[in-house]
Amino acid sequence: MKKERVVIIGSGPAGLASALYTARAQLNPVVIVGPQLGGQAAITSEVENYPGFPGGLSGPDLVDKMKEHAESFGAEFVYDIVESVDFTNGSPFRVKTMMEEYSADAVIVTIGADPRKLGVAGEIEGVGKGVSYCGTCDGFFFRGREIVVVGGGDSALEEAIFLTRFASKVTVIHRRDEFRAGVQLQKRAFDNEKIDIIWDTVVEDVQFGDDGQVNAVGLKNVKTDDTSTFPTEGVFIFIGHIPNSPIFGDQLAMNERGYIITDDRMRTSVEGVFAAGEIQDEIWRQVATSVGQGTSAAMQAIHWLEEHEEDLQPLDETPEPAGD
Repeated sequence: MKKERVVIIGSGPAGLASALYTARAQLNPVVIVGPQLGGQAAITSEVENYPGFPGGLSGPDLVDKMKEHAESFGAEFVYDIVESVDFTNGSPFRVKTMMEEYSADAVIVTIGADPRKLGVAGEIEGVGKGVSYCGTCDGFFFRGREIVVVGGGDSALEEAIFLTRFASKVTVIHRRDEFRAGVQLQKRAFDNEKIDIIWDTVVEDVQFGDDGQVNAVGLKNVKTDDTSTFPTEGVFIFIGHIPNSPIFGDQLAMNERGYIITDDRMRTSVEGVFAAGEIQDEIWRQVATSVGQGTSAAMQAIHWLEEHEEDLQPLDETPEPAGD
């Protein structure tokens, strides 16, 4: 078992920021990367709203720069996946991956949340080619174009209204005959001349033109079973997010949707365990906000370790495994 001061679970923007700050504090954090270095940011084709890059840059480029920055101060990135954790006995905590087991004095959870997928043909292949799960991130690239928004909750209508700033027309496709969104949001959507609505309909597939870009979606009316092809240049999907929290079981307090609950200092229900980014933020979901949250979690972890310095075991001492 490897003994560490700080283990960071996840490598999205929040995890990368946490790595930078804890590394600068000479804590030599270990970042368990997970299935994708950079998380959702790494599959974002262009990031144009991150401060300091007026010309924009690709998601992978931003992730590489943030990783390089953290590594320059001593952060270690391990390409592995966490299988289980043990927070039940307090610090030091146990973090078991597919290839290693760690004992960590403090843990920062930045494992994120994934957009709920439609699960239809062409959806995943279309990411970066017209399929998006973030209007704020990608709306700018659809200036003057006709697009569709899939969903009927608050997020779907909020994003549809936002996207009218760029798109010439936004068609909302909803599987029911009424929205689940709040009354005021519905009124704003109904009153917006750029928004059309297709009721009782689901997307069956995403289609592409000869240039490889999205050019249509296949639709099916759930009441009549009628099918059709609807031309569009963009597909924005807002049917919810799934936090990557199952590995924590009931060890951390979560809300009814599975998001980890933190206070204003990014502290979880377990002392010495902190959380940042989309695993605890179901509202903003932006690179910049996740970076800020990761920074806050790291600074709080640094202070917590300083306060408990006398109780920490030397790094060259590996604790005995807990009894069964």
